[in-house]
Amino acid sequence: MGEDAGGLSMHSIIDAFQFIGDNLHFMLTKTLEHLALSGAAIAVSLIIAIPLGVTLGHQHRGSFLAINASNIGRALPSLAIISIGIGILGIGFINVMVAMVVLAVPPMLTNAYVAVDGVDPDAVEAARASGMSPRQVLWRVEIPLAIPLMFAGIRTGAVYVVATATLAAIAGGGGLGDVIVNQASYGTRGVIAGALAVTALAFLVEGVFAVIQRMLTPKALRREGPADLLAPVVEAT
Repeated sequence: MGEDAGGLSMHSIIDAFQFIGDNLHFMLTKTLEHLALSGAAIAVSLIIAIPLGVTLGHQHRGSFLAINASNIGRALPSLAIISIGIGILGIGFINVMVAMVVLAVPPMLTNAYVAVDGVDPDAVEAARASGMSPRQVLWRVEIPLAIPLMFAGIRTGAVYVVATATLAAIAGGGGLGDVIVNQASYGTRGVIAGALAVTALAFLVEGVFAVIQRMLTPKALRREGPADLLAPVVEAT
């Protein structure tokens, strides 16, 4: 029985890849829709979360805001936000993007705050003693030292968005979710193909942000090996 189940699973995956090959233009179109939605949500989340988190961390205040924003954001189901948003924003791209922003901002905000707030005080004091202004301390000392932990939150939020953007299908937002939820039209192989595409996109986004993180991290702080690619997001308590 185990062998039959394994064979069936492998056969389903092969059928899924065949579906992608037979419907390449369609799958590329849905993938681009998914990336457009995810990219917009990630960009808006970065604009909101990173400046706010860095500012609060630099001033060493606002931990209540950062931590509770994370807790509230994680407690709100994206599906419920989309459903409520239909009555306010209607059906379509904007509604789903707002829900994805609500999902992504908390880990980005929390990690940005904790990363800057937790920079070694001795390094900050040494920079001030050398004559740096508060702005120079922030940009030349605190932010460079905070980048590894800050990017852990960005990468986590980005993967959340890519994986959860499949919910766009229920609100007319397009993307690969249209394939995953429509088994009646695309069959089981279509559903599996959509799921495989979303998984590949999530790994791709994680890898892109990992490369950006490594490029921006000062050489003295870079860690070798796969552990750097798996830096965990800070959990709010």
